[in-house]
Amino acid sequence: MSGATLLLCTALAFAGLATLALSLDRHHRAALRGPVPQGRVRPLRSAGWAGIALSFGAAITLDGWNFGPVMATGAVTAAALAVAACLTYRPGWLRPAALVALPLAAACLPFAFAP
Repeated sequence: MSGATLLLCTALAFAGLATLALSLDRHHRAALRGPVPQGRVRPLRSAGWAGIALSFGAAITLDGWNFGPVMATGAVTAAALAVAACLTYRPGWLRPAALVALPLAAACLPFAFAP
């Protein structure tokens, strides 16, 4: 396990969980000051679950089946705490933070695959 791998998995999980949160009407209203459009719910949910699945897949690929699921669980837990804190204290920051998490994950990718 490297720090880049953990940051990659946590950033992907954060983006996924933030997207799932924005698919709910209550959180969408808090973060974006309006109701979630009906045609946007299913794509947001699909993208959210895809982010969580990518986080799990990256953990398994980079750390194997022995430690990968443990790291994926920790990354999703840390990301969930960060999303909950963002929704509680600064809901308007959730969307920009999720958008920053994706380039951060992309920047960590070469370092995660380095020996």
